[in-house]
Amino acid sequence: MIGKGDRQHRAMGEGSGQGNSHGVGCVAGKAKSSWSAMSHLPQRFHDWFAARGWSPRDHQLAVLDHAAKGDSVLLVSPTGGGKTLAGFLPSLVELAQGAKRSGIHTLYVSPLKALAVDIARNLEAPVAEMGLPVSVETRTGDTPYAKRKRQREQPPDILITTPEQVSLLVADPGAAHMLRDLRCLILDELHSIVISKRGVLLSLALTRVATHAPQARRIGLSATVADPDALRAWLVPAGTTPAPLVLGQPGAPPSIRILKSVERVPWSGHSALYAIPEIYAEIKAARMTLVFVNTRSQAEMVFQSLWEANDDHLPIALHHGSLDVGQRRKVEAAMARGTLRAVVCTSTLDLGIDWGDVDLVIHVGAPKGSSRLLQRIGRSNHRLDAPSEALLVPSNRFEVLECEAARQAAKANAQDTQYPSVLKLDVLAQHILGRACAGPFAADALFAEVTGAWTYRNLSREDFDKCLDYVATGGYALRAYERYAKLKRQADGLLRLSHPRLAQSYRLNVGTIVEEEMLKVRLAHVKKRLGKRVVMGGRVLGELEEWFLSQLAVGDTFLFSGEVLRFEGLDEFGALATRTTSREPMIPSYAGGKFPLSTYLAERVREMLANPKVWVTLPPQVRDWLSLQRWKSVVPKANQMLVETFPRADKHYLVAYPFEGRLAHQSLGMLLTRRLERKGAQPLGFVASEYALVIWAVRDLSLLIGNGRLDLAALFDEDMLGDDLEAWLAESNLMKRTFRNAAIIGGLIERRQPGLEKTGRQMTVNTDLIYDVLRTHQPDHILLRAGWDDAADGLVDVHRLGAFLKRIRGQIVHRALDTVSPLAVPVLLEIGRESIYGEAHDALLAEAAGELVDEAMWLV
Repeated sequence: MIGKGDRQHRAMGEGSGQGNSHGVGCVAGKAKSSWSAMSHLPQRFHDWFAARGWSPRDHQLAVLDHAAKGDSVLLVSPTGGGKTLAGFLPSLVELAQGAKRSGIHTLYVSPLKALAVDIARNLEAPVAEMGLPVSVETRTGDTPYAKRKRQREQPPDILITTPEQVSLLVADPGAAHMLRDLRCLILDELHSIVISKRGVLLSLALTRVATHAPQARRIGLSATVADPDALRAWLVPAGTTPAPLVLGQPGAPPSIRILKSVERVPWSGHSALYAIPEIYAEIKAARMTLVFVNTRSQAEMVFQSLWEANDDHLPIALHHGSLDVGQRRKVEAAMARGTLRAVVCTSTLDLGIDWGDVDLVIHVGAPKGSSRLLQRIGRSNHRLDAPSEALLVPSNRFEVLECEAARQAAKANAQDTQYPSVLKLDVLAQHILGRACAGPFAADALFAEVTGAWTYRNLSREDFDKCLDYVATGGYALRAYERYAKLKRQADGLLRLSHPRLAQSYRLNVGTIVEEEMLKVRLAHVKKRLGKRVVMGGRVLGELEEWFLSQLAVGDTFLFSGEVLRFEGLDEFGALATRTTSREPMIPSYAGGKFPLSTYLAERVREMLANPKVWVTLPPQVRDWLSLQRWKSVVPKANQMLVETFPRADKHYLVAYPFEGRLAHQSLGMLLTRRLERKGAQPLGFVASEYALVIWAVRDLSLLIGNGRLDLAALFDEDMLGDDLEAWLAESNLMKRTFRNAAIIGGLIERRQPGLEKTGRQMTVNTDLIYDVLRTHQPDHILLRAGWDDAADGLVDVHRLGAFLKRIRGQIVHRALDTVSPLAVPVLLEIGRESIYGEAHDALLAEAAGELVDEAMWLV
């Protein structure tokens, strides 16, 4: 891939296997491609390859062959296969042969600004070496206005940019001039773009590009995915034949180890600090190591622990999205120079560039998905003919199972990538406003254009008209307010912007990325006034993620700053909470991973758990744990869900093992406690992990189930996703949060104005007021629908919950126990563990685990 060049040139891409550190994405020796494809390659290109002892790979020549016929094409190739060279090669050949143009010839789209800049820099080397008459420039959010203006007047041959910039490009009144000679669109890392709203917005922008340049072919570049047919259809206009698929040759199978620690694997937790000495030893033995974790807090913790263990003063750095961009660029530059021995990082380094000679990837914690694991370990030995070297470090005992399942999935090259995101109404509203920025338009023509995108192929005219009415007037409930009226109808029937300033506002606010908000938590005081309870804010205790606080209803208790607090609501300054006499929180916060356990890996873990024959591959301590579970309770079959009930101390516990990921379990816990409350079980709280869910209550749950007063089949019935779900969402702030994001993306609330940027809390207060108005006066408003869609897809995981409830119908296995079971120990240890972190937390957790483990593992 371009940006992954050898040490001298870093020019043209992914590993060649020619003996250099990273080559052109080509193989030495005679290519097996057809002579027709080879004939499309000019002599100067043959000479350039030959001078380096290289020849093109088959899939690179196949893409060149399709391009010569004017075909769009999807190239799916593993990391290190030379995808980006394959994408650029047809454009370079055409431009070398003197293709006439007055606008942009090739538009390359990358999800990362850093990748775009690096690719532009490294593309210039072969262009210069072959003496090609080709100009290459970038356009990102950092590009100065003067340069963007010059690009409009004198477009480069190849423009390398990001998805948001494509939307801005087609919203420019001069877009027709820039795009009239466009011959090629290259969409890199397509598998990562299409699963989010960024991909949905890009798909709409591509319909505008197609209107200006119907002759332009599209080349999609993707890592290996579960459903390439969906990407083939996404890539081309709806209703046309899906793009041809070119498969790169499989690379060397990865070498993946799971740490066999001399230390005892923890029962619970996410830090994996027990393994720091062994991780440090691996770093010392390697030239360059990437240490991947799943969250920023884990990155900080692991980095600090490695630094404390760094007796040899190795250069170890930290890289995650919360760091200043200047600091991240310094780390990236040091990686490229090869002056670092290790970088602790999050998903910020998942994609794109080889930052140096990485020969080992260590994944701390379970990867949560086989595709994510393959993407990350592909950063190691970034050559097709060299196996990627990876070490998985499980943080707890359940993660040992998950890591083994992920290792087997990676060995089989099994993928669990997400299906492309579609039909986002807030994104459509943003696109409609952008279309008006480019000039007046006819509604019928825009509808035809929009439904030409695969993502909106099923859009009804009724929903399109509602979106259009929202952009034009704000919708029925808001049409009395002039500031929401953004379109006006001309005498000729065309729609135009109602004011020129809206074009500037659009440019400032384009995009679908809404930053995660941290809210201040204040200790509140309660006073009685006229017989009413009045809550007043006090001192600040700290900050919590808004995604967590938005799940709470007034009266819920949660653990923060070492105290159990009662949630009193949100105001314009953040969250209000009061002290409570309760010793335990009803709703936990947590420092675990945000990535959900993929459905595919969850299924593999259940199958592994149900098959004692495969336990032989597990560490002895984990094998003994599962064997004792089978003796004291039961190990469920792969299609079953085990529910255990038992007393402990002065409470009664119900532990369920869905294996559906923490997000789905968190929502399930909220819904189950509501149902148990109605049944008179008096639930006190719950905790969700990636693998299990525990609810504790005052009443004897084993007795209630035994005498038939509590029916587990009814408790886990699919109807909980009806009224119970709607009631919970109405009481919590979840819907307000997702509505706020939809309102920002859909242009109802402007994040940025000239010389001013609103705080997240200011936007929340504004959208909360509008939310209440719309729920009362226009409950079918498109932004309320968009908010519900986001809540169902992301925060609540409704679709996965629905599939789970359907899966376990008639397959619930109950065991009433006298004591805690071995399998229940990890999730019980999650209760109340969030108050402290790091070494002190691990020590306290080990101490707390002692009594619980003795109880669970006792044989008589």
